[in-house]
Amino acid sequence: MKKPLLLAGLLVLAVVASVAVYLLDPDPQAASTGTTPQAMAADPAPASGSPTLSAGVADLLSGRPQVTPVPGMVTMVDIGAHSCIPCKMMAPILKEVAAEQEGRAAIVFIDVWQYNDEVKKYGIRVIPTQIFYDAEGRERFRHEGFMSKADIVVKLVELGMPGE
Repeated sequence: MKKPLLLAGLLVLAVVASVAVYLLDPDPQAASTGTTPQAMAADPAPASGSPTLSAGVADLLSGRPQVTPVPGMVTMVDIGAHSCIPCKMMAPILKEVAAEQEGRAAIVFIDVWQYNDEVKKYGIRVIPTQIFYDAEGRERFRHEGFMSKADIVVKLVELGMPGE
């Protein structure tokens, strides 16, 4: 009986800490590392093994509101925040998938701490949330929380992303 209470307490503590960081951070665009959203999306000097993103892909990952789903493409929209810990964990995965699947699927990131109106638009309850659309623009799947690269790719393929 104590284990569920401990887990619930840890969850509450994590939420309170995230809210405190958000409220106390004078620049919500900057991650705790000092990286701006633009730097996160389009790193001009990627580390070895880190994908290089085209300007179009970098713009989709900028955090700014976008036209979604991308017309005619299987699209994944990741709704999160540049300062949210699980969202930061998703950032390199989003960059990798976006670079690897460029032209075959669109990966979009929207920062709802910076653009609050997007929460209502997408019906978000928790971040990160991933919303998957087929090429016809229909929402087909929604996931809340961290999502692995493998799971993202599997879902994109299920929705009709063209193969290599």
